[in-house]
Amino acid sequence: MVIELAVPGAGGLREVVGVLRAWQYEGAPMQLHPGDLGWFLRFGAEATAAAVRTWRRAGQVLAVGLLDGPELLRLTTAPHARRDEELARQVVADAAGLLTGDRVSVEAPAGALVQELLSEDGWSAGEPWTPLRRDLAEPVQAPGGRIEVIGPERAHVRAAVQQASFDGSTFTDERWHAMAAGAPYADARCLVAYDDGGDAVAAVTVWSAGPGKPGLLEPMGVHRDHRGRGHGRAITVAAAAALRELGASSAIVCTPSSNAGAVATYTSAGFEQLPEVRDQCRDA
Repeated sequence: MVIELAVPGAGGLREVVGVLRAWQYEGAPMQLHPGDLGWFLRFGAEATAAAVRTWRRAGQVLAVGLLDGPELLRLTTAPHARRDEELARQVVADAAGLLTGDRVSVEAPAGALVQELLSEDGWSAGEPWTPLRRDLAEPVQAPGGRIEVIGPERAHVRAAVQQASFDGSTFTDERWHAMAAGAPYADARCLVAYDDGGDAVAAVTVWSAGPGKPGLLEPMGVHRDHRGRGHGRAITVAAAAALRELGASSAIVCTPSSNAGAVATYTSAGFEQLPEVRDQCRDA
């Protein structure tokens, strides 16, 4: 049967989020998570829908992609379709037309046939990323200090910490409200940590995919003026605790392997490093 590539439209985002939820399971390779769409929704539902692609056969969604900018396609497939040759060949053929820029990349789960076909087609492995995981079977001990769950009236605080944590961040309280209006945020929380002087020093957003499934940290940041004081570890432990309260079976995150400080922060918060992953890249 024919594989159909489509843009779901704003009205179809809820279905895509539901599909991604269903595809998350313990032991799955690092892959596109409903929280990734949730974080992208800061740009609004229309922009997010325009960035999403689905591949269907006989009406069934077999793969979902997120164009995270013009140079990166973040892709995952239904677990049973990881080695589906017809699907993989169609995705590889479509990727060339979807991506623009001097150097383009495709992120796909480890073990997916898409990875191998891209390599055969001349794509090469990109920079390594480190996935990390913390099991949530046991209660998470509170990190201490003041941790606040951010609601609409405090969105400006969350936005300010984000801007102070990431150079060039465009996050605003208006974008927080757009994100919070999306379907994925029903099972998400934004947390802010404060120091003893009452300053907001770190923030994280956590995304549950439903009870018994891995939950995602995306993003986590520490205010540039308050680094090296344990605030990253504290907010990361708080994130794990929040995901456990939401019913998540584990907490997962992925960071560039070159960011040794981030890897160290996550491991200090009880996360275990998993085997590195790499995108498939090529020059235009």
